[in-house]
Amino acid sequence: MGMDENDVERILGDAEVVPCLQAPLLEAKELRDACLAAEIPALLARGDCCGASGCGCAPKLALYARPGDLPRVAHLVQSRWRELALREGTVTREGTGRTDSAPADGPVAADPPCPACGTAAPLVNGACTDCGLQLE
Repeated sequence: MGMDENDVERILGDAEVVPCLQAPLLEAKELRDACLAAEIPALLARGDCCGASGCGCAPKLALYARPGDLPRVAHLVQSRWRELALREGTVTREGTGRTDSAPADGPVAADPPCPACGTAAPLVNGACTDCGLQLE
């Protein structure tokens, strides 16, 4: 079923919204569309640049949602990241972090990287220690 832009405008018109994450243009639009498909009202706004003039970084958009929807957005991002990792073969469905082709004695990443910032570290209260994205 999902939502469209008109639904989002109606729902978020006077609501408090907070930034959930910042991503390159295409990824941000995909995430916004995934939120709308999951009936999570979300909108995009121009994200901050890294601040370096002429740095060459890709244009970024920030995804905004109501504070109460942040856990749902985090779950959606985590699910999308997990599906990508499964497609790429970097994790197994059992969640071992090891693919069938990985050597039995090879290293296994204890903590998967954050889907928002890439930090691979233990979560603190279910959130990424670097960017604060709520993952659990």
